[in-house]
Amino acid sequence: MKVVYKLENLCCAKCADSIEKAVAKLDGVISSLIGFMTQKLTIEITNESDLDSLKQAISKIVKKIEPDVKLIKL
Repeated sequence: MKVVYKLENLCCAKCADSIEKAVAKLDGVISSLIGFMTQKLTIEITNESDLDSLKQAISKIVKKIEPDVKLIKL
């Protein structure tokens, strides 16, 4: 299952790369890709029932790396 999030106020390509790599390491995530210009994070997950816990984990990663970015599910 693919899920797309908007990373509102993402302004650093290096931060985007760090977020992408950290999210890819989460359990249940098959792949993680950030389109820096579109500010979109696309993840592929193994199990839809893990979505809530993954969103919380992703939100923590984003806030740690780029505190001003808001994670919005599309």
